[in-house]
Amino acid sequence: MSKSIPAGPDRRSLLQAAIAVPAVGATAAVLGTQSAQAAPIAPGAAASSGRGRYDEDSPRFALAVLPDTQYLFDADSADPEPLRETFDYLVSEREEANIAFMTHLGDVTEHGTEEEITLAAHTFRTIHGKVPYSVLAGNHDIDGSKDDQRGDSAYLKAFGPDRFTGMPTFGGASPGGYNSYHVIKAAGRQWLVFAIDWRASDKALAWAQGVLDAHPTLPAILTTHDIAWAEENGEAHLSDHGQRLWDRLIRGNDQFFLALGGHYWPSGRTVLTNDAGHDVHVHITNYQDRYYGGAGMIRLYAFDTARDVVDIETFAPWFLRRDPGKRTPLEAETLELTGPVDRFSLDIDFAERFKGFDGLVPPKPRPAGRVMPRGTVAYWRFDQDGLAGPGAPGTPVGKGVVARDLSGHGNDLRVQLLHDSAADVLTRSAEHHADQPAHASLRFDGGKGPDRGAVLATSAKAPLNSATFRSGFTIETFIKLPDPFEGDHAWMGILSWEGRNGDAGKTTGWSTDEPTCSLNVTPERFLQFVLYPHVQDADPTSWSHALPVGRWTHIAIVNDGRRTLMYVDGSKIARNPSQRATGIATLGKPFAIGGTQFAEKFGQGFYGWIGDTRIIDRALKPKDFLLPVA
Repeated sequence: MSKSIPAGPDRRSLLQAAIAVPAVGATAAVLGTQSAQAAPIAPGAAASSGRGRYDEDSPRFALAVLPDTQYLFDADSADPEPLRETFDYLVSEREEANIAFMTHLGDVTEHGTEEEITLAAHTFRTIHGKVPYSVLAGNHDIDGSKDDQRGDSAYLKAFGPDRFTGMPTFGGASPGGYNSYHVIKAAGRQWLVFAIDWRASDKALAWAQGVLDAHPTLPAILTTHDIAWAEENGEAHLSDHGQRLWDRLIRGNDQFFLALGGHYWPSGRTVLTNDAGHDVHVHITNYQDRYYGGAGMIRLYAFDTARDVVDIETFAPWFLRRDPGKRTPLEAETLELTGPVDRFSLDIDFAERFKGFDGLVPPKPRPAGRVMPRGTVAYWRFDQDGLAGPGAPGTPVGKGVVARDLSGHGNDLRVQLLHDSAADVLTRSAEHHADQPAHASLRFDGGKGPDRGAVLATSAKAPLNSATFRSGFTIETFIKLPDPFEGDHAWMGILSWEGRNGDAGKTTGWSTDEPTCSLNVTPERFLQFVLYPHVQDADPTSWSHALPVGRWTHIAIVNDGRRTLMYVDGSKIARNPSQRATGIATLGKPFAIGGTQFAEKFGQGFYGWIGDTRIIDRALKPKDFLLPVA
């Protein structure tokens, strides 16, 4: 899988003529000061929290990746200003982007001289103590003919273990000091980040394996200088050294899911399969061939563990912060890279990818009594406690089967098959949201043409039928849409009260045949919650963003007696109405899960999964939802 790179011109000479006149005066001034010496930064100097607050529990965080900066530290042509701007950007944007860590991919300098290293070490003070980071040696920073047993160097004095000792993420370094690892806290868990030397020795690989063995449950990211090269179309292949890392370290350790390198251009990417049969994403990131030596361009890997995706973007903060009207054509051209190897997304089911080693114990089902706070009017779950009768996952739930109201208020639900639907239109399922109290759900196979489906509805005398909730309410449910999402399911209902709003005296809505309260899915897979209040003659409606398919979603509708807000996965949506809404104009008719009536008739039923559903007669705060929200 490896391929040698043909010999070519000395890489040190490729961009010399393209670099603008450097800030020689500024460089000389820095080199002449005592503060710029490459002495280790004192232990504890990295403890400052910086200007941006970082949230280690948020499901969203970013990893900043900084490749070869060598042309910015090139003898008397040096100009550290672009890198200072990059570091200042990361510090100032840390809270907004939730930046957990930055990693440099090597070739910090062009020649590895004491003067270049000293200037680079001084420039890194811009970020030091504000955003944790790692640095590794590229072939231009040290004697590239030797492996990491090379001994002392100017690079090691400036960027060796002493520099990182006070950094809270720093885990340790290899005996020679050229390899290190950090443990970052992000998305409520820990992650390993390795910074591996340009040429890792056998001793270094053994050390890295020891680190993995000591942290067997942590997902790992490997960063190094030389791991892969790419064709002009961006298709990447392991280099000779990359093949060695793959064979000796990466492929046999399932913890590695991402490996990043620089050194070569153009940038590229590939996906390899490890010995466990899982994907390992291998990326080349290097922009030194671009204008101004890449101008301190960075990549942000934005992890979203809620959506199971990593969004990658590449840009130059130095140019980004300039007045758009004053950017030169080359600055504008290099501001942001949007090609398929520089701006893209990775779909990673983190729980599935890491389950072979992560050691995380899935949450146990929570007893019903623990999730029925004061004011609980009704609570349904579709496990053995809530759904009558035995049955394995996949078993049809027949007509008349009862889902008990575990609140004890008598709002039991009973299965109704719509139209001529077969019994298998509603089946038991073990699928559930990871944080759902019950580890079970119902799979609905409703649809149009001809209409089919099933609903679970309260009896004619259930107290919920006439509850008006004038002091407020919270309605919660968990749903999942199938992937692929096949067929026409526009305006299918999730839950509703039966009856016509016109019979409640409402005249201002879209149609008097609509029910007085319903939660539906639009053709674009937006959520629609439409309410006809008990007091006002109005139909204030909430609209969400498009729901994902193949993933569980928690929905909460909260009314405080004055206004209604919708929350999706614990986050308040944008399109909530400002109209007043007091209570629900119920008509004494049944409440249903799995469909919405129009003109007092059910058409299609819901298509997908529905899990635990709860109704409370007051407004809850997000921290009290069925989905734990920090």
